Amino acid sequence: MNGLELSKAYYREYGEPMLREQFSELLPFLALGLCGAGSECFGFDDDASRDHDFEPGFCIFLPGEDVVDRRSAFLLERAYAKLPKEYGGASRSLMRPVGGARRGVLRIGDFFTEKIGSPDGVLTVGQWLSLPGQALAEATNGEIWADGYGLITRIRESLSVYPDDIRRKKLAGHLLLAAQAGQYNYRRCLVHGEEAAAQLAAFEFVKNAMAAVFLLNSQYIPYYKWSFRALRALPKLAIEAELFEYLLTTGNGEDAAGEKYDVIEGICADLIDELIEQDLTKANCGDLEKHAYSVNDGVADGEIRNLHILAAAQ
Repeated sequence: MNGLELSKAYYREYGEPMLREQFSELLPFLALGLCGAGSECFGFDDDASRDHDFEPGFCIFLPGEDVVDRRSAFLLERAYAKLPKEYGGASRSLMRPVGGARRGVLRIGDFFTEKIGSPDGVLTVGQWLSLPGQALAEATNGEIWADGYGLITRIRESLSVYPDDIRRKKLAGHLLLAAQAGQYNYRRCLVHGEEAAAQLAAFEFVKNAMAAVFLLNSQYIPYYKWSFRALRALPKLAIEAELFEYLLTTGNGEDAAGEKYDVIEGICADLIDELIEQDLTKANCGDLEKHAYSVNDGVADGEIRNLHILAAAQ
């Protein structure tokens, strides 16, 4: 079983009975589940993932101290620590992973502050524009199995997708960077005899075109090492994963360069088709840069629209 399944089974066998027997009065205020950092929270873990931070365990999410006081939190922590240390062939670590606790008793406000800088999930325009997708992915991934109080579920739902203007602004920036790197700079680097620079251009194209694909799916792009895994599971444009991989793993010699440029143009055409399908562009051409500016023109909020087109393209 993968890490999420392991954690849920461990909770059902040991965590849930402990909470019902010892903390029945607190159950209406607790949320139980697994989310946050780690491949297991995305369902991306495999046998190789067990070399670090892989353990049976789950999260007990608490609202503020005005609802669940410090003493109750302390007693929950102590009871959680007494749960079995081994389960399903995995052992609970005695050391905290890099970045702090990922399991056990966590305040909801602390969890979201650590992930997105806001304890209640309310974000300013500036925060929406500047937060990397992986932070929002970690705030909304995994599973919540029980939520008597409903707070963490409400916050996660409010963060589940970008607001439309934010999505358009981010999409416009990534499309522009993809166009400049792929349709323009890749060939120019080769004309100058700079194969290494051409590969950097190919990398920048893939990085930004991939970000655009996730935005066109209204999903957050996760940490880069899981991005291809997540891309292959998207409902739209998942086929681009193979083409992106080709661009990153092949050279830029005379024989390959022409084919790679054709692949870049093909990806741009696919992106443009999807932009048209979603009515995100009014441009009518194969120049991805013109579509980027058209997407930006579609931002409803004037202040956001008038920000630099790359304001949100992290």
